[in-house]
Amino acid sequence: MKTLLLMLVFLIAAIATGCNAGNSKPQEGPQIMAYFMPRGDDFDPDTLQLDRLTHIIFSFTEVHDNQMKFRNEARGALLEKLSVQKEKYPDLKVMVACGGWGGSEGFSAMASTVETRKQFVGSVVTFIKKYNLDGLDIDWEYPGLPGAGNPYGPQDKENFTALMHDLRIAMDKIGRDQVLTFAAAGWQRFFDHIELDKVMQYADYMNLMTYDLSGGGDRFTSHHTNLGVVRVEDMGDSPAAEFMRAATDTTIPWSAQEIVEFCIEKGVDPAQLVIGAAFYGKGWVGVPPENNGMYQANRGSWDGFGRYFALRESYEDKNGFVRYWDTVAMAPWLYNATDSILITYDDTVSVRLKAEYVKTKGLGGIMFWELSGDTPGGGLLDAIYSGITGLK
Repeated sequence: MKTLLLMLVFLIAAIATGCNAGNSKPQEGPQIMAYFMPRGDDFDPDTLQLDRLTHIIFSFTEVHDNQMKFRNEARGALLEKLSVQKEKYPDLKVMVACGGWGGSEGFSAMASTVETRKQFVGSVVTFIKKYNLDGLDIDWEYPGLPGAGNPYGPQDKENFTALMHDLRIAMDKIGRDQVLTFAAAGWQRFFDHIELDKVMQYADYMNLMTYDLSGGGDRFTSHHTNLGVVRVEDMGDSPAAEFMRAATDTTIPWSAQEIVEFCIEKGVDPAQLVIGAAFYGKGWVGVPPENNGMYQANRGSWDGFGRYFALRESYEDKNGFVRYWDTVAMAPWLYNATDSILITYDDTVSVRLKAEYVKTKGLGGIMFWELSGDTPGGGLLDAIYSGITGLK
């Protein structure tokens, strides 16, 4: 009888384990995740503020011949250099991202069959073991939607779910905890093309790209990485607002708050939501001075150097540029009335507000693109860390 009872206990435990296989498991407390893309053939790990991060996501690998690979194999040496930093920072999770805006062309075909997904997943497991990694970020831009030349189709919706399922199962068998995340657009149309409720069973976190919400090709200037919700009425009598009203266009500028509320209403656990900050700016030229350039017409994109350290060094209240603050959007912008240039960006004030919002809403954390755009000290990461931890 005792043997029978023990067998029954083991059977129940096995069934429970099987039922839980593939379930996502967000970590305790807000996470600070940095995407990192070394710009050259080398980098000095000692220049990275790894002590202020919970995760660093090396970018990018791509899908080639149904395998996860570097486009340039020399990048592997840089990833190895980053991975060994875990000896100094044992709590740091080192991950790799696959895809990106210019590297998602292989996803649709790979995810389309059981066999091709199996090939890819096998290569992921091999890659993770080779570089001693702690997880993977799928940055498919986008399932079922056009990106930078990526093939796409309606079948991507179910195939993305199948891919995330297969990855979760395989990564859970590696023998140590693995983090599985995916990058999601910061606008609602993206979510028409994924099975959100199913995918979130397999992902630990969804990294919401709450940046690039506007761009140089837009007809009117606006914020590209704002936290606060901006209504048409908040835009006053600006050309942008007048155009929307005349065209009966109900589209409003997107925001981090808006897409978070949308996802929560769709049933996503707030602890699985990670919002994004931008360590770079975007801009327009030919912008008239009304409202200091915001929500005005323009003559095209600004092609200046927009990484945060350059904006802070050369543009923030310098060289004819003045910093302005939008209390509704909770976002800054720079405007040069002489040169008619407007730049939208995140600064230390806006990213700290994002970090505090993460804590208030009980979200999974904050991520950003990308670490090498920051200043050496007193910059955006320091502001995020202070907002999350309360420490300096």
